[in-house]
Amino acid sequence: MSLPPPPAEGPIRLTQYSHSAGCGCKIAPAVLERILHSELGTLPDPRLLVGYGTRDDAAVYDLGDGRALISTTDFFSPIVDDAFDFGRIAATNALSDVYAMGGKPLLAVAILGWPVEKLPPELASRVVEGGRQACHDAGIALAGGHSIDAPEPFFGLAVTGEVPVAHLKRNSTAQAGDLLLLTKALGVGIMSTAQKRGKLRPEHAHIARDLMCLPNAIGQRLGSIPGVHAMTDVTGFGLLGHLLEMCDGASLSAVIEFANVPLIPEAITYLGEGCYPDGSFRNWKSYGGRVTGASTMDRMMLLSDPQTSGGLLVAVSPGALEDVRALTTGASVIGVMHDPRGEVGVAVT
Repeated sequence: MSLPPPPAEGPIRLTQYSHSAGCGCKIAPAVLERILHSELGTLPDPRLLVGYGTRDDAAVYDLGDGRALISTTDFFSPIVDDAFDFGRIAATNALSDVYAMGGKPLLAVAILGWPVEKLPPELASRVVEGGRQACHDAGIALAGGHSIDAPEPFFGLAVTGEVPVAHLKRNSTAQAGDLLLLTKALGVGIMSTAQKRGKLRPEHAHIARDLMCLPNAIGQRLGSIPGVHAMTDVTGFGLLGHLLEMCDGASLSAVIEFANVPLIPEAITYLGEGCYPDGSFRNWKSYGGRVTGASTMDRMMLLSDPQTSGGLLVAVSPGALEDVRALTTGASVIGVMHDPRGEVGVAVT
């Protein structure tokens, strides 16, 4: 794909300089599995508490004093046209990986790719400034980074965090009977597709942006609740993809009630206008065979919609539900984990 030349006049639309947007850039789960397959496996290390084995949000290393180090990286191409907002969103999304482990970020370094012959460096500076703002809001420094001349713009962070080992939350430790909570509405991928196609109405421009800039810092406090058994953030693989990772890690299945899944109302409208993200089709092709009850187009596209800086998916014991709700008043109970009746999978009712 050849990128457009710089406009002679008028504002630069960053989303026109990338073939995909936000976490929709993620390689499909089935393809990623082939890429990451290795005969060597992971070097044995008893202090590595979390590696790639369960496809969790970050790596976690035991420091030996009751604390663990969290290490993660995340970056993607523009999902909004405004450079500052793009930087904020990308940084907020990267920080979310630490919060999803029940931890707190300590510092971050930036990852920047920029087509220097097509886009002005001043625009890249605004992207970095947006990332710096997100780090400032999280109470940490953007302490450095690395940049390259790239065919498409991209930005993100490598983040270091910490967590008390007793508060560490994985995506693989849900228990049968756990209720599933989701803290943000779905539909960001559909909204960004509408923007990329020039269909997004001006009065709707802030909706997805505001949701993506909302940090998942509540994850650190959820980590202190023993009844929170598992946690992950919902990003490029969509709700179903990340829920299936949770199911696989715990050898459990899940039932979700579609009517209880929070959705951006405007996203439903744009879906009706044909704004289907390519990432939704890639996601569904990867795991649709493991899902029942989602055969209608709206369910398929919404539940596999690639989220950027999406909400937390939390598996919590019924007895701890009120403690969790006291911290996350906007969270919706969308389903339950249960022992599998046959193959591990997800049923939508």
